[in-house]
Amino acid sequence: MAYELKSARYLAAEILRAVLAPGDRAIDATMGNGHDTALLCSLVGPEGRVYAFDVQPAALEATRRRLAEEGLAGQAELFLLGHEHMREAVGEPVKAIVFNLGWLPGGDHRITTRTETTLPAIQQALALLMPMGVLVICVYPGHPEGEREQEMVTRLLSRLSPREYNVLMQQFLNAGAGAPLCFAVQKQRGSEPRA
Repeated sequence: MAYELKSARYLAAEILRAVLAPGDRAIDATMGNGHDTALLCSLVGPEGRVYAFDVQPAALEATRRRLAEEGLAGQAELFLLGHEHMREAVGEPVKAIVFNLGWLPGGDHRITTRTETTLPAIQQALALLMPMGVLVICVYPGHPEGEREQEMVTRLLSRLSPREYNVLMQQFLNAGAGAPLCFAVQKQRGSEPRA
């Protein structure tokens, strides 16, 4: 079977599959319709735990429904709470954290993640990561707030110490303006979480 370069979201999922194992802890910082939450639950298994956040009741309900349909409901705690509050809700180090920025697919495009909450959430995520854990962030710069998030997330991540983190940015150069991109950050060995 040949390897195929795909979307930013595909790369994010591949990284999560490579890092997470049964019994691990993970965070979905933007649960949306529950796709990432379900993936995380399937990877950490019944002994693992997933914490998922969103500010929209519709996202929480869609995620709850998806997890119930897939038999994964017992592995997740769902929070109707902004991701900038994750450290208040999660009291343990985690192996992986995923952000899928933008708006709720099929929802109101005026309700979107915002730089003012995304940046503090990413800083909290970095503090919660255990050594060799990963943070993946999909950014959608095809709208004004998405462009702003891309600029500010790039600036924040590019300033991280290479002694503490490895940072990768994947972007399809020929996909045109506004194409999604994926950031992957791995905490180095010896960098302890600050929960």
